[in-house]
Amino acid sequence: MLIKGIRSFSPDNETSIEFSHPLTLIVGDNGAGKTTIIECLRMACTGEFPPGTRAGQGFVHDPRVAGETEVKAQIRLRFRSVSRQPMMVVRSFQLTQKRGGTSTFKALDNALQTLDGSSGQRETLSYRCGDMDRIVPGLLGVSSAVLTSVIFVHQDDSLWPMGEAGAVKRRFDELFAATKYTKALETLKKLRQEKQADIRVARAHAELLQSHASGAARLGADL
Repeated sequence: MLIKGIRSFSPDNETSIEFSHPLTLIVGDNGAGKTTIIECLRMACTGEFPPGTRAGQGFVHDPRVAGETEVKAQIRLRFRSVSRQPMMVVRSFQLTQKRGGTSTFKALDNALQTLDGSSGQRETLSYRCGDMDRIVPGLLGVSSAVLTSVIFVHQDDSLWPMGEAGAVKRRFDELFAATKYTKALETLKKLRQEKQADIRVARAHAELLQSHASGAARLGADL
């Protein structure tokens, strides 16, 4: 993963992080950027900003600290899809400092690069944020809810299982796709009722045809 201009990571230099298999331990002093690494992984995979970042403004390196009026930031994450296809997701941002102390945040390019294993050629596809947020978890074979609430859960949100009962239930519903399961059952029930109605109509029609056939047979016998 490559990080540039995120939180305390400099916007002038790219920081590259290589994750080991099967386990990577991240250690460091307070403020060293351990949590930021997890936040970047979560953002790259799901498109969700960490809690308390004011929709991204607090996520990008502060232009005032850098002595600039504008900071451009980027996260690049290389991974293999569930089909073992080498891929890289790129998310770019911009934070502009305006007069009066206000700042403007903007999400820039969102791209997904694929690597052809046989030719070695790269193909870059650009997506809207919403599409990227849906596509990347699918490529990883993990739902967005599992990524945000379990794998890359933020330390400020890590105690969600101890929260209010209704909120915990909603979170578990998202994790186990309970709502989709319930909707699927409702759809199956509706289809069953419709098919049963079709069967009743077909049976009535068959009985009518049988009655007509019997009547025709009697008329034929009389003739």
